[in-house]
Amino acid sequence: MGRGSGFGKVILFGEHFVVHGVPGIVSAIDLTADAKVKKIGDGITIKDERRGAKGYTEKKRTQQKESIQRMLKTMGIDLEKAFLEIWLGGNLPGFSGIGASAASSVAIARAIAEELEMNLSDERINEIAYEAEKAYAGTPSGIDNSAATYGGLIWFRRNLSGGQNTIERLSIRQPVEIVIGSTRVVADTKEMVAGVAERKNENPEKYDPLFNQAEWLALEARKTLEDFDLRKVGRLMNENHGLLQQIEVSCKELDYLINLTREQGAFGAKLTGGGGGGCMVALTPGKELQEAVATAMEKEGFKVLRAKIGIQKI
Repeated sequence: MGRGSGFGKVILFGEHFVVHGVPGIVSAIDLTADAKVKKIGDGITIKDERRGAKGYTEKKRTQQKESIQRMLKTMGIDLEKAFLEIWLGGNLPGFSGIGASAASSVAIARAIAEELEMNLSDERINEIAYEAEKAYAGTPSGIDNSAATYGGLIWFRRNLSGGQNTIERLSIRQPVEIVIGSTRVVADTKEMVAGVAERKNENPEKYDPLFNQAEWLALEARKTLEDFDLRKVGRLMNENHGLLQQIEVSCKELDYLINLTREQGAFGAKLTGGGGGGCMVALTPGKELQEAVATAMEKEGFKVLRAKIGIQKI
């Protein structure tokens, strides 16, 4: 039996902007999707036992099937001769916005490779997961699968010319507590990415300055993270969310949760992922602050994850 895991993630700076070549910062979190694969049965069967937002599994099932087909093709496996039983689990829920699809793609690719004795490098697993992500995101930036594969904190810039993306490992003094809150709204990443591209093309006078500001924010955030100035990191996260609101990818549920966490003392908060629902992330250094913020959100009836950024090993 082959086994594999992939990290969940939060994008700290740059979602949507990274699709268009603006640098972003993504961090793996200490939650994973886990997969087991056996050569057995007739065709491909998938047993998905991850917990998640209501409707996530149903809405994503068609995309999941396509992603596995893309994965097998990229791995050079004949689809008509692929008899695989795939199990998915782990402690990373199937929430939109925390890299659940990328983490599962990495986990499945690793498990298939182990079961079929393919001995693939992390770089190759990352390439395979990127192809699988196209089923979920249309034109993915590559940031989610990179975090799912490598872990840690990553400086990412997409190469718009089709060359190799910039993936640079960053380091911070120690892992930092965060709270992730689910809006309970399942978002369609493909639609959100396409919407931003369309609006940017139609209104460059508005969007170009916002994208320039996003690049400045990412550069400033990199230095601030390396200096471990968490108060300033939080302020920059707040600014980043303001930009995301202006490109119309936030929603009332996200804004409500973000305001709630800031009122409870979070250093900063923003949406993470494609927006339109999905999840937000609050920077809450220290277990005491993390618990206070998480408890306040749970009292309002929201699903919450307590996690850490900067995690480097599965």
